[in-house]
Amino acid sequence: MSGCQINPNTIRPIRFFNGMCQMLDQRLLPAEEVWIDYTSCEGVAEAIRTMVVRGAPAIGVAAAIGVWFGVRDLETESCEEFYTEMEKICAVLAATRPTAVNLFWALERMKSFAKANLDRSVMELKIGLEYEALAITQEDEQLCIKLGRQGESLIPDGARVLTHCNAGALATAGYGTALGVIRAAVAAGKKISVIADETRPFLQGSRLTAWELQKDNIPVTLICDNMAGYLMSKGEIDCVIVGADRIAANGDVANKIGTYTVAVLAKEHNIPFYVAAPLSTIDLSLSDGSQIPIEERGAREITHVKDIQLAPEGIEVRNPAFDVTPNRLVSAIITERGVVTEHYLQNLSALF
Repeated sequence: MSGCQINPNTIRPIRFFNGMCQMLDQRLLPAEEVWIDYTSCEGVAEAIRTMVVRGAPAIGVAAAIGVWFGVRDLETESCEEFYTEMEKICAVLAATRPTAVNLFWALERMKSFAKANLDRSVMELKIGLEYEALAITQEDEQLCIKLGRQGESLIPDGARVLTHCNAGALATAGYGTALGVIRAAVAAGKKISVIADETRPFLQGSRLTAWELQKDNIPVTLICDNMAGYLMSKGEIDCVIVGADRIAANGDVANKIGTYTVAVLAKEHNIPFYVAAPLSTIDLSLSDGSQIPIEERGAREITHVKDIQLAPEGIEVRNPAFDVTPNRLVSAIITERGVVTEHYLQNLSALF
């Protein structure tokens, strides 16, 4: 796109250096850009729980850093005792958010590293786990760039692309999944414009996606969630691309609440519906989407915007944070190792 230079390092929501990490408080965007310092496992766990950091890949990165924060101050010379305490630290982080499988993937990777090196000293384990957390962080950004390149051919020149929630740099270590594909298409010279659902109730579309795309000078139009069907019926949307928090072995996709609605609308209007996610988001242990745990969040996210009350006091509220889109509605799943368009059960497994 003329005049649009995409820098994959523009936005990084997590900085890890000098024995601490800083996280961009995504609850305050776009009004304020505030960085919070973290040096403890408990602090990182709270950041994940309260959505200072969010998005499945970014949660995984944060969790890996949280593990290292937890183990570095353990006072023992016994590797077996060290590993027992590390499992407790991982349990604290695992309890923060149940749906995003990257959280559990990162914890298992950290535990696997430690288990494979129990013949070393505790100090060597601590140093190795720090490097493993750094590796997870750096790898995530690089695989998002690869994922973007894999998927950009699906986005035609001139496309008007609808996205739901935020699957951009803010949801990863950098660059993004769904927005990574869009960024790669723009970098390839295509004239792309984006339509962003606001994504109630946490407003990741209006607060985060719109903010990211404006920063990269990619044309973006914000709509309310319930406008998508109307625009599709008017021929104003050419394709849909979203991220994912967990993908079952058969290609059923858990993503931010409202994704299923968008997928049904896209199917009705013969619009391609694409999902972009790294392999770490694919959970081959679950045969289908009915087995994906769905996080239910607090009522206040629905009844209030900040301190402004929107609903009657004491009203009953449901607030599932995610829904599951069945594979029959998914046109393609884009990963860093390739694009799968059919026979998800066999072809997703083959990517591994």
